[in-house]
Amino acid sequence: MKTLSRFNLHVALIHYPVIDKKGDTVASAVTNLDLHDIARAARTYGIRSFHVITPLEDQRGLAAKIVGHWTGGAGGDHNPKRREALELVKITASLDETRALIAGENGEPPAVVATCARRYPDAYGFDQLAERLETGSPHLIIFGTAWGLHPDLIEASEIILEPIGDHQGYNHLSVRCAAAIVMDRLLMSRS
Repeated sequence: MKTLSRFNLHVALIHYPVIDKKGDTVASAVTNLDLHDIARAARTYGIRSFHVITPLEDQRGLAAKIVGHWTGGAGGDHNPKRREALELVKITASLDETRALIAGENGEPPAVVATCARRYPDAYGFDQLAERLETGSPHLIIFGTAWGLHPDLIEASEIILEPIGDHQGYNHLSVRCAAAIVMDRLLMSRS
């Protein structure tokens, strides 16, 4: 498969640890829409890999079944473009496992870039992160399901990306939309 982007950029969808609307730590469910839409955006923008991270064995099995249908089953024969996108998906049990996988492919671990709708001091702007991508070193942007990444995970990341925006006091995009906007802002201005 041809990589469209010259950047060594990977994305991950985290299902644990994330928070629910009360702020409690939860594990969220894998959804078909998230897998399809983020994989298609990742392929469109030349992302190197899309990792679906969940410690729940049944959820990893569900993700594998969905991906398998479109990459090795009748779905892939019916829709080769969807197969090409879903071939980017890698299913792992943890962020550590994902980082090790990317490190094994690149010779160095990726810098982890957390996304969040809340503002953090010293967050990177999109232009600032895009400049870092020019180095060619691997970067992994993590997106949270449910009500977002757990704060401990955000604060443990090497980089926190500024929020997409606060539009009229409402900032509650689906993770699929947020991922596509982040990819576009980072990669289209530098193509």
